[in-house]
Amino acid sequence: MDKLIDKLVDTRWFMKIVALILALFLFDSVYDADKELKDINVPGQQDSDIIEDVPVKSYYDTENLVVTGIPDTVDLSIEGPKSHLEPAKKQQNFEVYVDLTNAEIGSQRVEIKIRDISDKLDVTINPQYADVTVHEKVTQEFKVDAEFNNGLLGEGYTAEAASAEPKTVKITGAKEVIERISFVKATLDVKGPITKTITDEATVRVLDREMNKLDVIVEPQVIQVTVPVKQLSKTVPVTIVRKGDPQDGVTINSIELDVNEASITGREEILNETESVRVEVDVSKIDKDTVLTLPVIIPDGISAVDPKTVKASVDVSTEENVNEEDNTEEPAEETEAQEQEETKTFSSLPINLAGLAEEYEAVLKNPASGRTSITVTGKSSTVQDLKAEDFNLYLSLADLGEGDHEVPINIDGPSGVEIKPAAGKATITITQKEEA
Repeated sequence: MDKLIDKLVDTRWFMKIVALILALFLFDSVYDADKELKDINVPGQQDSDIIEDVPVKSYYDTENLVVTGIPDTVDLSIEGPKSHLEPAKKQQNFEVYVDLTNAEIGSQRVEIKIRDISDKLDVTINPQYADVTVHEKVTQEFKVDAEFNNGLLGEGYTAEAASAEPKTVKITGAKEVIERISFVKATLDVKGPITKTITDEATVRVLDREMNKLDVIVEPQVIQVTVPVKQLSKTVPVTIVRKGDPQDGVTINSIELDVNEASITGREEILNETESVRVEVDVSKIDKDTVLTLPVIIPDGISAVDPKTVKASVDVSTEENVNEEDNTEEPAEETEAQEQEETKTFSSLPINLAGLAEEYEAVLKNPASGRTSITVTGKSSTVQDLKAEDFNLYLSLADLGEGDHEVPINIDGPSGVEIKPAAGKATITITQKEEA
């Protein structure tokens, strides 16, 4: 046996095989040493850093539960080899989470954890724990109250109630929070002045009775709000105001306007107080028949008038014309001098209701004040003595039933004058009386 071994040792192949085996052992030894060297934490390679505002994910039964108290983000303090720290900081392919898959309804403290990060790194989460409350999830439908700042309206404009589309939204949240909902509002945020109907997007806000915003989910979160805007207007009579005195030998027989009414716009309170507009005729500068174009004068607070001007036809007599008539070959019989006409306006006269059946009651819708103005034209001597009490304005409601009706305004007054109301008709609503 010894001879056989000696013989193998002396062969070239045996020595080559032994050399190969020794080389393999030596390579494996060097490789392991190099690997161990790499795994050694050399002090110069250690580093630390803080990653701020890392989002926190939560895992729970989202169909039936709502969880409050989980922070949106946390800060991470990381220490470890720089070769591991830098990729973790740049890629952030780790996850910070809270596991509530087995949580029960109520309040509890849970740990905030991290995963999918190198085990070579030492991580501290701030905060490490969160005090959370698990609630029963509820979804309810609420009506949206659309709002609009009326202070943005242009002068002379008014707005009707704002409307929302859709009119209702679905609100999801904790049962206790849903029960605290007092207001669901959508306020239109636009710039003024507003002079026409507007439609724009508005965000739905959910508030409690102290107007605190509630943490809920709204579907849809943004809706359309429409505000109908219209111009405030009113039709009033145009009155004639004579300025100055006629020249010697000149008599102003009459002044007639081509338009007797005008439409005015302005703030509602000013419109309610305004019963007429006027044109001023300076008779001191008139010595013959003429047609004047005059501006319509409006009170303070009225923003516009239509028409802005009217034509006034002035009929004039002079002594020269009278003398020429007296010098004709066949002198006419002496007649009574033609008397000057005058126009006078009576404002805010009440409109009475007549002939309404006993089982009904009526409410004036237009004019809402239940009053209107009249313009009276006639001989000066007659018109100057007239008083508001001389006129009776009324609506004849005989044979009218329930509903809205447009009824002519009747006027009883002295004879010998022409009477024109500011509005020829009134709108009235008739309803059945409630039984006592």
